[in-house]
Amino acid sequence: MHDDPHMREVAGTSKAGYFKAIKAAKNKHLSFFLLAATPQSLWTAKRFGYGRAQPRFPSLPGAETPLQMNNVLLDHFFPPKEPFPPPPRLRPHKSAPPLTRDEIATAPAKCSPTSAPGPDGIPYSTRKQVNKINPSILLQILAPLVLLGYHPASLKSSNGVILDKPGKPSYESPSSFRIIVLIRTVSKILERIIAARLLAAARLRGLLHPN
Repeated sequence: MHDDPHMREVAGTSKAGYFKAIKAAKNKHLSFFLLAATPQSLWTAKRFGYGRAQPRFPSLPGAETPLQMNNVLLDHFFPPKEPFPPPPRLRPHKSAPPLTRDEIATAPAKCSPTSAPGPDGIPYSTRKQVNKINPSILLQILAPLVLLGYHPASLKSSNGVILDKPGKPSYESPSSFRIIVLIRTVSKILERIIAARLLAAARLRGLLHPN
């Protein structure tokens, strides 16, 4: 291929114009996105504006191995405490409204399909699809818990994800980090159902401020 200086210059100019046009298009799209931002998209807008910070790995004194570091963080976020007493004998609450299929369908619909699941590894998208195919499955699982007013310990197990707090002068202390607890998606659905019932009861009795 013949090396033509003029063509090389034209190629360089075209390349620069190409990347300049991409940058302009991205800025234009970002401007439109920010103008149309909603309360649900504010965190996405913040990420676009500031970018993602590089995660900081804990460097804790006296914790040289991953197991030691895990134990230090566990002791910080979950200090030892007395075990819970055994649950009392369960009896049905006659005043508790029975769980309905509409409640089962509404709760997962408000859960993000991109949210990370807990120890069961079952995402909300799977729960939604299963409920669409057979609505009685979740109803049969959760209805007895609502009737008895009981949340079993087996549904309370969770995964913890440690994240660094931005802007800390040092990351040699567990207090420079925070934990996100990922519970089972079926537990989260049950929590949403009960929260919706509590919200409706609070509004009915005037317990919430109008603002």
